[in-house]
Amino acid sequence: MDTRQVAEETETLARVKGETGGDLVLRRVGAHYEIYSNGVFLMDTRDGTSEREMVRASLAALPRGRSRARVLIGGLGVGFSAREALDDPRVSLVEVVELEPHVIAWHDGELGEAAGYVHREPRCRVHNDDIVAWTQAAAGRSQRYDAICLDTDNGPDWTVTEANDRLYRPAGLDLLGGLLAPGGVLAFWSANAVDSFEELLRERFARVDVIEVTVARGVPDTVYLAREP
Repeated sequence: MDTRQVAEETETLARVKGETGGDLVLRRVGAHYEIYSNGVFLMDTRDGTSEREMVRASLAALPRGRSRARVLIGGLGVGFSAREALDDPRVSLVEVVELEPHVIAWHDGELGEAAGYVHREPRCRVHNDDIVAWTQAAAGRSQRYDAICLDTDNGPDWTVTEANDRLYRPAGLDLLGGLLAPGGVLAFWSANAVDSFEELLRERFARVDVIEVTVARGVPDTVYLAREP
């Protein structure tokens, strides 16, 4: 733990039962907010560099001249991914799928300040749903996205819910690839590099980029970009 945090005032703002069955906790530590699930740290508002980079790199990889881009984001979290997409003038719609209704509700309060209340933006729609169920339903509706950015887990080998494991398997990748518009980009956030997942992506996509993002402590975060399924 950063010794600077020890002296910061800590306040538990909410403790509720999450959709996964355990405690979901929102804490304020000094000027920042933290979210925990079953005592495990999920995210905070201190940085968000790698989450933003996931979206930034995805949009930068779109074909030149692409406008009115549609972006699907898995996981609202503290809102950094959605904010990065909304700040890009080429983006016409951001759809965010968040499993936890309490996380969505917290954005109406102080947590929303961190990313500028993204859920109130006219170009943003936040859906309280399971990302696996949402993508399956979207495929049935023949929906297509220019960028799909998934930050629902700590990585392919550390999922928040057991069902999310399907997103990182061949059938899940085929499903997600089918939701991409021509020239679209599929991105995954991970707290660490997972070589087996990279290999799986390369088997199913013609172009795969791996971006390492340096963090304050520990191994770099990793962003996977996949194109041309």
